[in-house]
Amino acid sequence: MSQTTAQAPKKEKVGIGAWIALVVLIVILSGVFRTSDTPLKVLDFTNLSGAFGTIGDTGANFIGSGGSGAKDGFMAGLNLIPAVMLFCGLLGVFEQLGAFKASDILFRPLLRPLLGIPGSTGVAFISSFTGSDVAAVMTRDLYESGSITDDERTIFVAYQYAGSACINNTITGGAPLLAICPVSLGAVIVIEFFCKLIGANVVRLILFFRSKKRAGKE
Repeated sequence: MSQTTAQAPKKEKVGIGAWIALVVLIVILSGVFRTSDTPLKVLDFTNLSGAFGTIGDTGANFIGSGGSGAKDGFMAGLNLIPAVMLFCGLLGVFEQLGAFKASDILFRPLLRPLLGIPGSTGVAFISSFTGSDVAAVMTRDLYESGSITDDERTIFVAYQYAGSACINNTITGGAPLLAICPVSLGAVIVIEFFCKLIGANVVRLILFFRSKKRAGKE
């Protein structure tokens, strides 16, 4: 009998520093301190991103006002670059601190049954409530690093872009309607979230039956 036995791969331990980093990252992306008047406002991604100054007394920044068409769209896209650059830097820092390993452990019991995606998407899941561009960058990085499969990416994208950034866009874009809405803001966001889950799981079912159909042909 051979004395050498197969050893199971050791799971990498997640230390307290990784959990602290995850909590800080979630707080930064959640918008909890967005309107704070205390020094804690620095723990908000929007505040960290800052804002462009205005030109004279016009109240407009470098984008200007009254634009239209492709040119206006280009300027709006250009406006996103600083925030995306900042987030990519934060992403690298918190990844090195182990935040995403902690995220996988924390969110796996929730996201696997809910959407069929791994816990490593947890931070992107949280950030998608307030911003679509940051969540999109994270989803791309997760796929390119092999953390999620193509089908998981498709399900996650289906979830994200139905009612994209539902909290932020409901409060800002839907502000004129909130005053006459017969239900509270919280109820509106819950309904949006529920509909996002339904849409993502419809896509999940389509992908499931497609894979079974392909397996049957082989």
